[in-house]
Amino acid sequence: MGGKKSNRLRRVLGSFKAVRVWQLVLILIPLMFLTATLLRFDHLRMVELRSAVLEADKTGDQDALKTSLIDLRDFVFSHVAINITEANGAPVIMFGTGPFYLEQQYLRAADAAIKEAESIIIDDFNPNGNIYAAVAAICQPQAIANGWAWSSPGYLDCWTSELAKYPASDNLENTLAAAVPSTELYRLNYASPLWSPTPTGFALLACAIIIVIIIVRILIWVILKIALLILGRS
Repeated sequence: MGGKKSNRLRRVLGSFKAVRVWQLVLILIPLMFLTATLLRFDHLRMVELRSAVLEADKTGDQDALKTSLIDLRDFVFSHVAINITEANGAPVIMFGTGPFYLEQQYLRAADAAIKEAESIIIDDFNPNGNIYAAVAAICQPQAIANGWAWSSPGYLDCWTSELAKYPASDNLENTLAAAVPSTELYRLNYASPLWSPTPTGFALLACAIIIVIIIVRILIWVILKIALLILGRS
């Protein structure tokens, strides 16, 4: 009985070897190279579209910014876009753009909000007179001399120290702080799917299928070998 089972397992093992693992590996290697190339093309296209967004952000062209954001979003949402970023000093592979900021858009919005708050503050009654004008007269020349932006630590420290000299400065500082929009409103991060029906997606799927077949064949081959050894001893 054991001999019949052993012969049957040998026949199964022989037919199982019709397509050898090394043949699948030979198919897998060029397919993986093709997949990596397609992934790189999609990555470069994503970088190109993201650069267009940042360029439109710099110029302040709202129509161009809106169009470029839509183009970037639609591409990332419909392609497997891999991006390598850094997290705590270590490279991390992400699916999508990774976080990026509309810095100039934020600065323009913050500047407009601060100017509006300034006009309110200037019109408000203050026993010390126009505190904003007094502080600006001291801090703005320092900002120009040192090349500070309005959000630079040196400029903010100057404002804080000067405002502290006035009893009513807390209201002024709170008004300016409340007027500035949150940076999170201008932080974007488009995530791409793990798979999409594109040439890159189908190449990834083919690689995954072949890898699974190779693993399964190796496992089955090992199981059959163990079964033959057990039956051979019985």
